[in-house]
Amino acid sequence: MKVTGIIAEYNPFHKGHAYHIEQAKKLTGADAVVVVMSGDFTQRGTPAIMDKYARARMALMNGADVVIELPSCYACASAEYFADGAVALLDSLGIVDTLCFGSECGSIDMLRPIAQILVDEPEAYKKTLKAELAIGRSYPTARNTALVHCMPEFAANENIIGSPNNILGIEYIKSIIRRGSKIKPVTIQRTGADYHSYRFSDSFSSSLALRQALHTPGSLELIRDQVPSNVYDILAENYEKTFPVFPRDFSAMLKYKLLVEESRGYSRFVDINEDLSDRILKNLYKSYDYETLCDILKSKNVTYARVSRMLCHILLNLKKSDLYAYRNNGTVFYARVLGFREDIGGLGVMKALHQYTSIPIITKVSDGKDLATDLAQRQFHHDILAAHIYESIIADKYQTEMQNEYTRPIIKL
Repeated sequence: MKVTGIIAEYNPFHKGHAYHIEQAKKLTGADAVVVVMSGDFTQRGTPAIMDKYARARMALMNGADVVIELPSCYACASAEYFADGAVALLDSLGIVDTLCFGSECGSIDMLRPIAQILVDEPEAYKKTLKAELAIGRSYPTARNTALVHCMPEFAANENIIGSPNNILGIEYIKSIIRRGSKIKPVTIQRTGADYHSYRFSDSFSSSLALRQALHTPGSLELIRDQVPSNVYDILAENYEKTFPVFPRDFSAMLKYKLLVEESRGYSRFVDINEDLSDRILKNLYKSYDYETLCDILKSKNVTYARVSRMLCHILLNLKKSDLYAYRNNGTVFYARVLGFREDIGGLGVMKALHQYTSIPIITKVSDGKDLATDLAQRQFHHDILAAHIYESIIADKYQTEMQNEYTRPIIKL
């Protein structure tokens, strides 16, 4: 059985995602697709617009065979950590032949040399980078100059490393190289709207455009044509019952966590230095919601996305010491299966996982207590905490009973 891996958020799942799964199978000749998907919080440091179970179901209904949750410590991390965690998980499964991702350039031959230099950091690269930083260049500008010095052909394509999907693709390749993984990276060119576009497209709209449309109450009908019909059915069934969920819904909980941690500051959390910690403290007693606080804290050198991630790390209690310990001791310690298809592809993958994977396969949350090490238990506890924080917000917003992660069944289609 040939298996291709996909790393995704599906926030929410749309027609472009269905196309990606279809093309991944065609391009790689895969018999099955394993998706590593972010849980209830995403790489931009925001809550997913819909819970992970609904999003996993959407993926399984549209071509995925098995969906596995990316541990929360990587799901809401920087591009490097996000990619490293996801690739480590796919590699540990022992059955994945290829990793297929979308990119703006659509060429592995353009991305691989850049990734190799960034991994190897040859002397010419380090010397040029250091010199450029010394004269006040920003890191991205200095890095580009250093890359051109090492590979002159990069000069004509400097925008490659500035496009979001290319950036993630390079990080995926870097992680594959560092791990000495046998997984082969494969890319397809991203089509449709730009990743950051707020506008609907005639082909494939961005997830951002769909999320933005859903900010208006009663607006679900606006995105009907942007998603597969079976996805729309799930959205309609849950609309204004369990979703949509937005960052502002977490404002009160974030404020509480910031107040609890005030005396110690925030620099022990991932992505936060002393300067950023001080800036949070200066704004602590002002009435900002989650998104407004991000706007206040961002600066020329600190992007909105990084600010959002660092606030998410505080909310989820993700500390630097945890992340460093995870990366230095195996990166991921289990594969938590959210769902699978009960057909040849899905059952074949599940059988192969139990036969070849080097880490425990978790299909029941209660099995997490049997993880062998304290570090594995800690990583799993972060996932449970993230889920319960998310579910508590849903329960409060829509006045429903809070879901207990320990009683949520695996999805089988």
